[in-house]
Amino acid sequence: MAASPGGTPTPAAEAPPAQRAALTLEPDSDSRAGRLSFCTKVCYGIGGVPNQVASSATAFYLQLFLLDVAQIPAAQVSLVLFGGKVSGAAADPVAGFFINRSRRTGSGRLMPWVLGCMPFIALAYFFLWFLPPFTSLRGLWYMTFYCLFQALGTFFQVPYTALTMLLTPSPRERDSATAYRMTMEMAGTLMGAAVHGLIVSGAHGPHRCADGALPGPVAVSPDATRLYSIAAAVVAVTYPVCSALLYLGVKERPEPSAPASSQGLSFLAGLGLIVRHPPYLKLVISFLFISAAVQVEQSYLVLFCTHASRLQDHVQSLVLTILVSAVLSTPLWEWVLQRFGKRMSAFGICVMVPFAILLAVVPTAPVAYVVAFVSGVSIAVSLLLPWSMLPDVVDDFQLQHRHGPGMETIFYSSFVFFTKLSGAGALGISTLSLEFAGYEAGACKQTEQVVVTLKVLIGAVPTCMLIIGLCILMVGPAPKAPSQDASRRLSIRRRTSYSLA
Repeated sequence: MAASPGGTPTPAAEAPPAQRAALTLEPDSDSRAGRLSFCTKVCYGIGGVPNQVASSATAFYLQLFLLDVAQIPAAQVSLVLFGGKVSGAAADPVAGFFINRSRRTGSGRLMPWVLGCMPFIALAYFFLWFLPPFTSLRGLWYMTFYCLFQALGTFFQVPYTALTMLLTPSPRERDSATAYRMTMEMAGTLMGAAVHGLIVSGAHGPHRCADGALPGPVAVSPDATRLYSIAAAVVAVTYPVCSALLYLGVKERPEPSAPASSQGLSFLAGLGLIVRHPPYLKLVISFLFISAAVQVEQSYLVLFCTHASRLQDHVQSLVLTILVSAVLSTPLWEWVLQRFGKRMSAFGICVMVPFAILLAVVPTAPVAYVVAFVSGVSIAVSLLLPWSMLPDVVDDFQLQHRHGPGMETIFYSSFVFFTKLSGAGALGISTLSLEFAGYEAGACKQTEQVVVTLKVLIGAVPTCMLIIGLCILMVGPAPKAPSQDASRRLSIRRRTSYSLA
């Protein structure tokens, strides 16, 4: 991401000599310079695996663990989930601020942040799934370590993703490295849900509720705590292993030096500009609802199968069905985006709506697997679409306001911040509704009010949020794609220097 000298770009006709020379470069000249080896791309992709493994496991299983194994009240679980998500969201701009002002070392400027965060995030993740011997302060224990895990995960992920810009000056090679990263991260998402789910499946089997007719919570078995500790240790080990491969296989290139007079907009000043840009505002508000709907669907699937239906034996298979469906349908949605356009592809998100309602009404195994497959297809396009539309919004803003390529970082970091914040609110409020419904932590059989609440959370709530988000997304014209000359000018401005403002 670039920032032109002085912070204000000049038109192509008045470009400085370096930019005029860039205009005359052959299209493929940068592909021959700075070519990345296959080993480098693979090692770079492996670096993103741990966060995806851990995020996948927490998305599907943390809520069940806190309620039925740690047995803390639903109101405290609501605070844990809300506080953790907010800390992760708040850490995004803070990470960008400190990383942008850090000095280059022998290992580079970004790599030390990745390596420095690694041991602490691994420990925070392990203790997130550890059952302390005391009971009165368990809510505070899990709040502390979930906030640490989310914040440290951000300080790990921000420099890791920004490392793409410092691997090579070739945009084509950066795109290739990004493709390797996304492929590895998809594999990590699958691995996280599969490995964690397989290890802890014995903690939630039918034998746990053999005496389920008895009222009140069931005592936590030592096997359950041991299985969750093993699963946490397995996932935590991926951090040092994958970070070591990243360090050994990837070398961070020195950044091109910028003139001392180069000044970019601060984060708050840039944020004030972009939130007044209508296409960006529409995109953010629409995906606040859509991303929150996806997170609610993911978080309550396991609880719904355990307490609102007789599908607890199918939980692991249903989670894998969702993830495999999402991974396999991603190339299809990429083709649909190119063939039919992005706004038309957005309707793919609402495919899951009738099936989610059907699962709440008819919670049988065949229906559940169909719903899981269709949900995976919809989740794939809901994850792919915003990152496909955001570059168009950035280009539209750059052509209208011409504040320089440093604005790209503000667009992306603020978008992540707002979506994380929406997920925090949705999960916090929805979990609090379980408390009002009378959810009893650790109990084998919940009241009818809790069952109804879970059905609403798995069906009606995501449906309403998806419909609202899609309606907002479809209102008004979409940002126009820049012309060929404008695209060339934007591309040159992005190549001339790098900034993590």
